[in-house]
Amino acid sequence: MIDESREFIPVKLGIMTISDTRTEADDKSGDTLTARAEAAGHIIQARTIVKDDKTSITAQLKEWIADDDVQVIISTGGTGITGRDVTPECFEALYTKAIPGFGELFRMLSYDLIGTSTIQSRATGGIAETTLLFALPGSTGAVKDGWDKILSTQLDSRFRPCNFVELMPRFGER
Repeated sequence: MIDESREFIPVKLGIMTISDTRTEADDKSGDTLTARAEAAGHIIQARTIVKDDKTSITAQLKEWIADDDVQVIISTGGTGITGRDVTPECFEALYTKAIPGFGELFRMLSYDLIGTSTIQSRATGGIAETTLLFALPGSTGAVKDGWDKILSTQLDSRFRPCNFVELMPRFGER
C-alpha cells in the first residue's frame, strides 16, 4: 500500500533493450517501460539498445554499474531459452547479491496471464555493487506486468511495508 504521508523519492534509471533487430523507431517495450517509469516520477538517466550478445550486454551493464547517476538498471529482452538469449547469464555474473524472489514473483504473476508458457521466462533480479538490476522479457506485455505488478511499488519510497528505495543507501555496507 502507498503511504501518502511519506515523501516520494525518484530513482535514476538506465533502460536497456536487448535485441538484434530493434531500433529506436520500433522499440515498443523500451518505450513502454520508459513511459511508465517517467509517469511514476522517476528519472531516465540513460537508455540504449544493445545487441543480444554477452560482450555488448556485459560492457553496458558494467558502464552503468560504475556510474553513480544510474541507481537501477532495467532491461527488456533476451531472457528466453534460445541460443541467443544470454541476458540472465550476463546479469547474474555481475550480481553481488541475487534477488531470486523477483523472477519467482514475475513467473507467478505471469502464470495467471499466459499459463505454463511462463516457464520459458528467465526474468532475474539482483544487486551489483550498489545498483539494482532487473531483466524482463522482451514483450510489451511482460514489461507492463513487470513494471505494473512489481517494480512500480518496489521502486516507490512510499510503498509499505517495505521497498527497495529505503534500502538503497545500505547496499554498499560491508
